[in-house]
Amino acid sequence: MIKPTILIIEDEEVICNFITTILNSNGYQVIKTGTGQKGLSMAVSYSPDVILLDLGLPDIDGIEILKSIREWSKTPIVVVSARGHEREKVEALDLGADDYIVKPFGTSELLARIRTALRHSPQSMGTQGKGEEKNVIGDLEINYDKRSVFLAGKAVHLTPVEYKILALLSKNAGKVLTHDYIMKEIWGPYAGNSHTLRVNMANIRRKIEVNPGSPKYILTEIGVGYRMVEELD
Repeated sequence: MIKPTILIIEDEEVICNFITTILNSNGYQVIKTGTGQKGLSMAVSYSPDVILLDLGLPDIDGIEILKSIREWSKTPIVVVSARGHEREKVEALDLGADDYIVKPFGTSELLARIRTALRHSPQSMGTQGKGEEKNVIGDLEINYDKRSVFLAGKAVHLTPVEYKILALLSKNAGKVLTHDYIMKEIWGPYAGNSHTLRVNMANIRRKIEVNPGSPKYILTEIGVGYRMVEELD
């Protein structure tokens, strides 16, 4: 079995070594560098399965690295940064980052985000043929072929827009989708403000969550967007 290759672009040696130790002990192959220029070169040379990218690099800002890689590659990029402001998270995600982890972070969180990124990698998606017809998360089943939703075996009646939102989130389960991304995907480039999205989200949660005030299927990333879980704890 070939080990997935993770490229770490991180200039803080202590953090880089910490991440490397975690990944090596969990069956990943690691390549690493402390500069953006070398990181770009290694991304081309090694074609990694996932890239862990720090934003505060000494030579090139991580956002520029993200933009550059996204011009030619769909390799999943997980931003690992001390910049925890909502504006910076949204910017990175809108520019093509697959996920965003704020330092300091736990081992379990890091490994979970990498597993999610691997499932959305071009290599992984290529082995799944044309994609599954449905997605099952806990008691929730979304059947894309029939455009139907079931909760614990009972049909859930959604409006066309509500179904589109739920389908979009479930097809990207585990990933944060920003408000702007969701609105453009559902309502097109001339989507209005996020109030309509919030209203639809409230209706969806009322229909699929046992406790809409404490959702377990669709989580809110405050000020950023929404993330649908891949599996229930």
